[in-house]
Amino acid sequence: MRRFGELVGVAIAGLTARKIRTFLIMLGPVLGVAAIVSAIGINESSKGDLKAKLRELGTDLIVANAQDAIGGFGSDPKIPAEAADRVARLPDVTSVTGTLQLSNIVTLPFEAAYDYYRAFPVPVIATHLNLPETMDVPMVSGRFLNEYDEASAARVAVIGKDLAEEYGYIANEQRSIQVGGLDYGVVGVLDYVLLEPSMDSAVFLTFANAVEDWDVDEPDPTRLYIRAPTNTRYVAQEVPTVVSLGGPDGANTRVPTDLLDAQSQVDENLNNLTMLMGGLALIVGGVGIANVMSISVIQRSSEIGIRRALGHSRGTIAMQFLVEALVVGVLGGILGAGAGAGVVWLVSEMRDYTMILSVSGLFRWGLVSVAVAVVAGLYPSTKAARLEPLETLRLG
Repeated sequence: MRRFGELVGVAIAGLTARKIRTFLIMLGPVLGVAAIVSAIGINESSKGDLKAKLRELGTDLIVANAQDAIGGFGSDPKIPAEAADRVARLPDVTSVTGTLQLSNIVTLPFEAAYDYYRAFPVPVIATHLNLPETMDVPMVSGRFLNEYDEASAARVAVIGKDLAEEYGYIANEQRSIQVGGLDYGVVGVLDYVLLEPSMDSAVFLTFANAVEDWDVDEPDPTRLYIRAPTNTRYVAQEVPTVVSLGGPDGANTRVPTDLLDAQSQVDENLNNLTMLMGGLALIVGGVGIANVMSISVIQRSSEIGIRRALGHSRGTIAMQFLVEALVVGVLGGILGAGAGAGVVWLVSEMRDYTMILSVSGLFRWGLVSVAVAVVAGLYPSTKAARLEPLETLRLG
């Protein structure tokens, strides 16, 4: 143990005496470990963020879009109101909301903004009254459309949160907007709809308004939002059949969280590619260690010759250089793991991720760094051990 301690002391002294050389041979393990730790950590943290969003949003919302009899979208296909009622009666469905996006309507916060909002129109959506409950979205201020609004076709509207900020709307203020040249009173602001971001900048009206003011023939939606807490995938498969019942009207369905769910799964291919790239960096770093230490053997031939002349064995000389490689691997692994963890923390803070980092992974890749450094140090240490005292005079 004492002998090994002396070897470690000699190795550290040799490394600190040549700081630039030590930095260069340590750079490979540092970069390799840092690349692996940071890439895997960022990947897992982003997936953790997606999983958190899935838990918040739930995975039981189904979107059904109207389509024509041949499976396309034809000219303005719709879902009959009675079909929407049939979907609502399915055993696993707890809520259904229908929407119809109206076209060619310019919505203005004030008259002078006509040119801008004609070029960048605001979505105008006729909706059923239970949209917030079905989408599981609260009101930021005011209220949503109610049964009186529907029965009387009162010209009132709810706006999305982004549109409220764009219009400079103050919570609960008495405010009207122009919808296609007609004045509508704003009665509430809907919070962010994470699964349908287009709603954040939309104006919501009742179907009665669509019929009265915009010449819509029937209060039939083009899209259904269906909440099915159980058997969600089964309900999504059954909805097209329930809508059409063999008739010309049909629908296709999707579950918006499926994409997030797929993204949240561990991507083994990406992790394997990351580890491969980091492994290549470690191998390149190992080659660098072997090259630099081989040159160091020649530069330190006088030192080796003196130590051999003083009675140090070949094994002692070889062990000295192996210990130097071991120290480089340990320090490189520690610094690389620390740098990788720092990158993961920084990216998580910038993107508001939940930082996920495996301590066992840090330890494992640190050991890989040590192993690569030791293997890379075998040739230089063997080369140093084979030097004879007389030969060092020629090299020195």
